[in-house]
Parts: sequence; C-alpha cells; structure tokens
Amino acid sequence: MTPTSVSVRPDTSLKEVARLLDEFDITAVCVVDEASHPLGVVSERDLVRRQADGGGGSTAGELMTSPAVVARPEWSVVRAVRVMDRQGVKRLPVVDEEGVVLGVLSRSDVVQLFLRRDRAVQEEIVEDVLTRTLRLSPSTVNVEVADGVVTLSGVLPRRDLAPVVKRLCGSVDGVAGVVDRLRYDD
Repeated sequence: MTPTSVSVRPDTSLKEVARLLDEFDITAVCVVDEASHPLGVVSERDLVRRQADGGGGSTAGELMTSPAVVARPEWSVVRAVRVMDRQGVKRLPVVDEEGVVLGVLSRSDVVQLFLRRDRAVQEEIVEDVLTRTLRLSPSTVNVEVADGVVTLSGVLPRRDLAPVVKRLCGSVDGVAGVVDRLRYDD
C-alpha cells in the first residue's frame, strides 16, 4: 500500500480535489470525516463523469463513491485483490482497528509486487513459509523461482502437506504461479 494517502473532507470543492489529484499525481482521494474514518472515494473517473453529465455536485461529499470499501493491514494481497475485484473498485483505503485510514492499496501497488525480485521471493518462501510456518527442514523442499513462477521439488513427509505448501507459497507477494513437483514419503 501507499502509506500516506491524500484525503479530503466532504465539503472540499471539486476544484480542490482536481488540484490535489494533479499535484500528487494520483488518480483518487479518500473522503474522510473529522476522525479520519473513510466515507468514500472521489476518483478522476468521478470528476470526468460529473463534467460529462454537466452537473451532479460541487463537493467531494456529493460526488464520492460511497460507502468506502476498505482493507485491513493484516490482509494478504490476494484477499485485498479479491475484494477489489468483487466490489469493482481500483483502490482500497487501508484502515486500522479504529477505522482510521493508514494508506491506500491501489492496482498499481499490486502490479509492483510482480516486479519483486525472484531471489527475495525464494528467500521468503524458504525462511518464512517452509522453515518458520511449516517447520520443514530447508533441505526437504527445493524452491526455484523464475519470473515469479515457483517450482517446488523434494520429498514431503506426508501427502496432505502438499496442498498446504502450494497454497502458502502461492500467497507470497510476487508469486505468479506455483509448479508442484513434490513427492511424498507415505
């Protein structure tokens, strides 16, 4: 996510919203209340649609798409992308447990994950997924990563671990796919 988000109040003029979009080179702003809770979002598309329709409000609160569809910081990118897809939105304000905006996750942030270096993906899978989470010896599963595609080989102690290993590896940021070449002791 982008940790700092540009936000406006509901009474902010559309001219000011347009100025902020241009100044910060962003495509939308979050509309928040006095306590920084998200109420909705005003995007470039909303401004263009309002201009084309010749009316439809003069403040962010009148034009915003609401209610705001939000994400939580502990969500996986996969979960956030599914919410974006299901709700038909291009960005999600990320809110803390009190509902205060911490940042915004946009489609461009998600695209950046696919630019993550293969070596970093491999290290996270070996150290976090296999060793820490699943408590497997690093010699149990061989992990190769090429262009974001993870190839898993080796011998697992039990067959029922294979879908878990594959799912957890697939949820690592930057993974474009998982090839399963695992074998099993049982």
